[in-house]
Amino acid sequence: MTNFTAKDLDVLSHILTGEEMACKKARIYANTLTDAALAQEMDKIACAHAERFNALFTMLNGGKA
Repeated sequence: MTNFTAKDLDVLSHILTGEEMACKKARIYANTLTDAALAQEMDKIACAHAERFNALFTMLNGGKA
């Protein structure tokens, strides 16, 4: 188990918030774009943000999802 300092947790919290917001925005864009190719790319971007969020969240939980 990794021991995080208060500063580490603060930084990770901000990063998690940013990844969550970026994912949500990309999903909104993917659902509102009329160009199918652009919508698909936005969906890929949203998935990438979600994967990073999940990886960080898992790391914070000591490797447990």
